[in-house]
Amino acid sequence: MGRSDGSERVVTRGPVDDTGANILHVDMDAFYASVEVLDRPELSGKPLIVGHATGRSVVSSASYEARRFGVRAAMPVAQALRLCPDAIVVDPRMGRYAELSRQVMQIFRRATPLVEPLSIDEAFLDVTGARKLLGSPAHIAAQLRAWVRHETGLPASVGVAGTKFVAKLASGRAKPDGLLVVPVAETLDFLHPLPVGALWGVGPSTQATLNNMGLRTVADLAAMPREVLERKLGVGGVRLWQLANGIDVREVETGRAEKSIGHEETFEHDVTDAQVLRRELLRLSARAAERLRQASLVARTVSLKLRYADFRTVTRSRTLGEPTSVGKRIYDEAAVLLDEVWGDRAPIRLIGVRLDQLDAEAGQPLLWDPDETWRDTERAVDGIAAKFGAGILSPASLLGTKPRRVGDSDHYRGDRG
Repeated sequence: MGRSDGSERVVTRGPVDDTGANILHVDMDAFYASVEVLDRPELSGKPLIVGHATGRSVVSSASYEARRFGVRAAMPVAQALRLCPDAIVVDPRMGRYAELSRQVMQIFRRATPLVEPLSIDEAFLDVTGARKLLGSPAHIAAQLRAWVRHETGLPASVGVAGTKFVAKLASGRAKPDGLLVVPVAETLDFLHPLPVGALWGVGPSTQATLNNMGLRTVADLAAMPREVLERKLGVGGVRLWQLANGIDVREVETGRAEKSIGHEETFEHDVTDAQVLRRELLRLSARAAERLRQASLVARTVSLKLRYADFRTVTRSRTLGEPTSVGKRIYDEAAVLLDEVWGDRAPIRLIGVRLDQLDAEAGQPLLWDPDETWRDTERAVDGIAAKFGAGILSPASLLGTKPRRVGDSDHYRGDRG
């Protein structure tokens, strides 16, 4: 795989056989950083870090100029500045990024209705049905990049292949601002030289297991009998064998739903005050519930995440009898988990709430609905926020002294492109 600083960029130049390569993976380049440069052209060409300029913040995005110094997404900002002392740090503006993301996704849907957004800055497209109108997959990919650049001013990289997995790998190799087509007939030639860590689902632990088996490259894994991998890694081993052999039958899913919703907060100073943590839990629960209602979803599982000052991280979850989209109910469950987990009252660096087992909101009311009163109240608040702006109303308990926060994060993928 190419390095994320673009130093090993590979792009397609000239005619190429794209027969059957109907899957596109479009990934915006250093999306958050690119948006900041778009709005502030004086930042162009400079090492740029998107993140809060405090010791506890992590890098949300970095320009390619900063990446060449080793700066990476999810790295502590303090560490990033040691690597690149001249970097300019700017605060994230999620509202602005979401606005441009919606515009970009609309451009994708101009080419084909078969668009599967993966996050705020990337998507899969199936252009099989668009060929008669717009041309070959390579031509459509080039056209999409041109549309995005012309209409938003932002760069995008595109991978074109016969499968989702290979298309995603190709877009990564093409960065920044490039297009790479992997002909179907050359899929294995493209895959097999890569390290096993390039495969989906191979984290540090799995990679160590594979390396201990003598498997270093995708070619090594592809040549291993599938039964051996299944015995060693279970179903995941079969999946890796399939990917290594270019087998990926997944289709582009236009109705892809969020699998989880959550928010977490890193404090600027470690917190030991239970009231402060409970207030933060209430705020995070309210935000997560609001996102559920906006998506007409309910959640059945509530999870609490605590990270201590020594970076020890603990998560606990509770499954509800009835799914909910009510912030008060989510908070109540998370508060119980806090009491159960935080027995030693050790200093807390980060707290988070995550909602899982999401489902569409039921149309029929329950015979007895414990959330009815609070649901009506919170929906009324949603309506006021939609009219007058978010934050116009909030629970009274949130009006007390607020801890200094580095900035909360949600389940949009950290911008790595």
